[in-house]
Amino acid sequence: MIRRRRIAIVAALVAVPVALFAVGYGARLRVNLSPSYPLGFWRIHVLHRDVRVGDLVFICPPQTATFDLAFERGYIRPGLCPGWRSPLIKTVVALPGQTIGIGSSVTIDGRPLPSSGLQPVDGVGRALTPFTGGVVPAGKLLLHSDYEGSYDSRYFGPIPASGVLGLAEPVLTLEP
Repeated sequence: MIRRRRIAIVAALVAVPVALFAVGYGARLRVNLSPSYPLGFWRIHVLHRDVRVGDLVFICPPQTATFDLAFERGYIRPGLCPGWRSPLIKTVVALPGQTIGIGSSVTIDGRPLPSSGLQPVDGVGRALTPFTGGVVPAGKLLLHSDYEGSYDSRYFGPIPASGVLGLAEPVLTLEP
């Protein structure tokens, strides 16, 4: 009798989180633990139009050496995107054909991007290599976060628009 009760308790302790995850995933809810945007629950709204400058999006990072290093350093977390990486929440700041300048901060078509100062090192002193700049290629997007320590296109450059999962909407969040 006691053994059955223990098995039931263990099963419930496993089943409840799995069920909550499944319900949240089906409702397109995600948890953000990154300080780039408020912590908490976010919803993904599928886009039925082209991405625009100013859109706050969920986007899967591409499987590249740059993102492998970002994962190893903890800039991105495990998740359900290809390569078992977490989607990023970022603001689209430039589209194909726009010219990106990189200096001490970012310019887009010659206009300064606010809150885009580049950091020479990350929070633990490891060197950060900035994107070199240039024209955003077809099929790619330049992404940004106003958070000073954000790992965004200032460092990894434009990434494929095909990774966009949808618009990011805060549901229940707290400022970091």
